[in-house]
Amino acid sequence: MPIYEYVAVEDGTVIELLRPMKDADLKVEDPEKQGRTFLRRLSTFGLGASGTESAPATPSTHIHSGGCGCGKPNGGCGRG
Repeated sequence: MPIYEYVAVEDGTVIELLRPMKDADLKVEDPEKQGRTFLRRLSTFGLGASGTESAPATPSTHIHSGGCGCGKPNGGCGRG
């Protein structure tokens, strides 16, 4: 079963849930019972060149990766 990431619209809190693919977009109950709304987001682990950068916590943000995997456009780091 895949692990999905969900982000709270109100405060950016990120949670992970192990769910069947058919349930990926079902409503997520707030684990802290604060009434927050969670939206599924694209998991973007391992994008940073050093592996220490983390993905933005906003549901409308997305990252385009470059040719060599560093995240910069082709030729942007001198390796791609």
